[in-house]
Amino acid sequence: MTVEFSERGDSHAIEEGSALAPKFGADGLIPAVAADAATGTVLMMAWMDATALSATIETGEAHYYSRSRAKMWRKGESSGHVQRVKEIRLDCDQDTVLLLVEQVGPGACHVGYESCFYRKVVKSGDGVALEVTGDKTYDPHAVYGEH
Repeated sequence: MTVEFSERGDSHAIEEGSALAPKFGADGLIPAVAADAATGTVLMMAWMDATALSATIETGEAHYYSRSRAKMWRKGESSGHVQRVKEIRLDCDQDTVLLLVEQVGPGACHVGYESCFYRKVVKSGDGVALEVTGDKTYDPHAVYGEH
């Protein structure tokens, strides 16, 4: 299967039509949010280029584009913590991807948490701080080694 994206038409076609016409930014990327298909927990946010989105559709496993490494990567290629895609959604103007996934392994976050969103903003005196909201679900050093 080769995924071909449609040309972006007028706003009505994009917002109401059935053609897959994602809006990649000037850098060729589109934001992608991964959420647990069973619980709705937001697991992570990453970027996709056209190749990563195509590979995700074709294989049923999440692929992203690493801006720091300037290349596509399959989620879990080094950790084994893959994301099996249950459903792919795009928002109304097709400029954000939502992946509903089955997270295989104890976490999506390379820091050792189930979700990359493991901290919340709290008021602290006259300012604000970040507070961890849960425990780590695995030891990232055992999975990835030292960074």
